[in-house]
Amino acid sequence: MSNRFGFGSAVTLAFDAAIETVTAELAKEGFGVLSDIDVAAKMKAKLDKDMPPYRILGACNPALAYQAISAVADIGLLLPCNVLVRQDEAGQVHVEFMDPQSVLSLVDHPDVGTLAQQVKESLVRVNDAMKRAAPA
Repeated sequence: MSNRFGFGSAVTLAFDAAIETVTAELAKEGFGVLSDIDVAAKMKAKLDKDMPPYRILGACNPALAYQAISAVADIGLLLPCNVLVRQDEAGQVHVEFMDPQSVLSLVDHPDVGTLAQQVKESLVRVNDAMKRAAPA
């Protein structure tokens, strides 16, 4: 998966294992998960609609977020970095990342561009680790 606003990969892990693995890989890069939105559960609860597992993790590297907020106070509108873990109709699990360079290109501040590049490099390493992760 690659488009103007994100990148990611299909993985060989089961859905719950992908959540656990991506959370651990994010932690290795200094990111914590601030939010975990179970979209499939919300759609079932609010609309009585079934869909494959679909969770959005809000990942944040506190040191980098602090630098971004210090540079542009209202940049919080574009934070945290979303990580999507979803299962398609065929059962394939995908782990996808918001492209911080794409999203933060909306901000006209030189320091933010540098930070966005750092964040993307970290998320690319997480994506690479997810592609290598094998089922237990």
